Amino acid sequence: MARQIVVTVKPNSRKGPLVETGPDGSVTIFVREPATEGRANKAVAEILAKHLGIPKSKLALVGGATARTKRFRIDS
Repeated sequence: MARQIVVTVKPNSRKGPLVETGPDGSVTIFVREPATEGRANKAVAEILAKHLGIPKSKLALVGGATARTKRFRIDS
């Protein structure tokens, strides 16, 4: 069964790599990579997989490839 998680990405951040979870359950990921040529997306996927304690192969970007708000599918 797959579930989805929505994250907000902050590329080019000096705080990164960092995952912040808000009181409402929202997830914000700060990465140092720029949002060009998919570099920020790749970094976000790696950081999110590590944060969730799952292999990167179980994570897939399903929405928001060019937006700051992204949806990832987590396969179990």
